[in-house]
Amino acid sequence: MLKTLSRPAVKLVERYLPDPYIFVLLLTLIAAAAAIGVERQTPLAVLRFWGDGFWNLLSFSMQMLLVLVAGFMLASSPPVRRQLARLATRAGTPARAIVLVTLVSLAASWINWGFGLVVGALFAKELARQIRVDYRLLIASAYSGFVVWHGGLAGSIPLVIATEGHFTADQIGVVPTGETIFSLFNLAIVVALFIAVPLVNRAMLPDDADSVYVDPERLDTPAGEERPVITRPAEHLENSKTLAWLVGIPGLLFLLDHFLLRGGGLNLNIVNFLFLFLAIVLHRTPRRLLDSLHEAIKGGAGIVIQFPFYAGIMAIMVQSGLAQTLSEGFVSIANADTLPFWSFISAGVVNLFVPSGGGQWAVQAPVMLPAAQALGADIPRIAMAVAWGDAWTNLLQPFWALPVLAIAGLKAKDIMGFCLIQLVVTGVIIALGLSFIP
Repeated sequence: MLKTLSRPAVKLVERYLPDPYIFVLLLTLIAAAAAIGVERQTPLAVLRFWGDGFWNLLSFSMQMLLVLVAGFMLASSPPVRRQLARLATRAGTPARAIVLVTLVSLAASWINWGFGLVVGALFAKELARQIRVDYRLLIASAYSGFVVWHGGLAGSIPLVIATEGHFTADQIGVVPTGETIFSLFNLAIVVALFIAVPLVNRAMLPDDADSVYVDPERLDTPAGEERPVITRPAEHLENSKTLAWLVGIPGLLFLLDHFLLRGGGLNLNIVNFLFLFLAIVLHRTPRRLLDSLHEAIKGGAGIVIQFPFYAGIMAIMVQSGLAQTLSEGFVSIANADTLPFWSFISAGVVNLFVPSGGGQWAVQAPVMLPAAQALGADIPRIAMAVAWGDAWTNLLQPFWALPVLAIAGLKAKDIMGFCLIQLVVTGVIIALGLSFIP
């Protein structure tokens, strides 16, 4: 049945879903029109919201570019390539390949979202080198595991409200992760998704006649390990293992100090630091690292050009009051029992325009928390409902798929038809978990 349903969904998306750049331009116009029509903002005010906020994600854009580049360099190092190839041999069949890449992506994304995006895509490419399987579904499966990130160890909303002095602490105090990430209802949702998402991806595997395959020789082949011919004195430095290790090993020692002696946590900067310095050490010479960097940077164009537009959209949504109006509309029809469900749905809608977990909580917390307190709803559950809504519609919003698509060499329309089916299935699972599991 899912195979039958996925076929028209794939064709629909391939025909009508534009390139992510066109998507963000359309969202910009929709957000601006809604701010003018719904919030009665003047065109000049909306223009100022957009222009003033356009560069607000510059640091985050660089972080995302480094997720792609550093993750690619790490995965293209000879030791990691060998391990990915060895793991890929365990798949054996197209169906097993789909299930295996989904499980790897789910596990990695639950640990850290940036790690999951890169590892899932690179493992999918390694599988495609060894197994003849529909490449679109393979990459969609790698991306679909991302849906669990906000219920995992790096979920920004549960980590924010577990931090002393967070911006809503005067309303709800500090909420420990035992009541959010490690609560029964959240763990039940995660386990259910670990079972359902791979099975749904497996069920969507097209027949041979409908499949799209990729020539393994056309996939990016990282630089080899052959010994370079050195003709210039400067090339001795470029091919010096000693120089690479004199910088790379202290970087890894810093990470040991961060985790073991200072008790530091895992965040995006630490993940990028880990990826980069492991890549420096494992490539063994600066020249091999730079060759890998040259290949990695080709896929970063989408991130560079699109993230500022999303920053502008976020500014319009927040400054005009449009995001608050959307949230209040859903809250107005809720009671204590249904508020988690409507919080989840509203967060999913807002996420299409504000694809940032931390930014979304800043927008929705001032609406959801007073509503939860007035209705007597469970605060940790409401926070996780917003978190899951933020993660859920990423299956439709191509913002977070950009690193995966860049690594895979595909377009959003190639994978979003399969993700649309997952959007429906995972939405039902998450909604039921938030509504009925104690």
